Amino acid sequence: MSEESGPEQGLPEYPEYAERVLEVAELIPPGRVMTYGDVAEWLEEGGPRQVGRVMALYGGAVPWWRVVRADGRLLPGHELRALGHYRTEATPLREAGRASEGHVPRLDMRRARWDGTAAVHDAAGGGAADSGEAAHPRAPEAHT
Repeated sequence: MSEESGPEQGLPEYPEYAERVLEVAELIPPGRVMTYGDVAEWLEEGGPRQVGRVMALYGGAVPWWRVVRADGRLLPGHELRALGHYRTEATPLREAGRASEGHVPRLDMRRARWDGTAAVHDAAGGGAADSGEAAHPRAPEAHT
């Protein structure tokens, strides 16, 4: 890590790609999610594994629970913390079946997935943040 600007101001300094991933994570509205692959596609750089690595190393600084697996499963080892955030934010969930391990719900990806449309619109000076309703006329491609 460089000692040039971030640490002097009490702010961590992240690699450029990590900064970009974390910025996207911060744009995701409460109650919505993007997959690791969606974030990579939105950035037009890297892939799901690279985004996942950034989130694993630096994601604690942002709403990490909003960047998720494409299958809707909650992050292993963090299920209960994530579930608390999802319930607080009214993120659409699918109740777990009796056969699912620990009876932990999954995200309802069809309803919770966000493609960044409102963020692009807002960045262009187009208006208020996403109201929480479906902002995506098309769902992004599924990624793993």
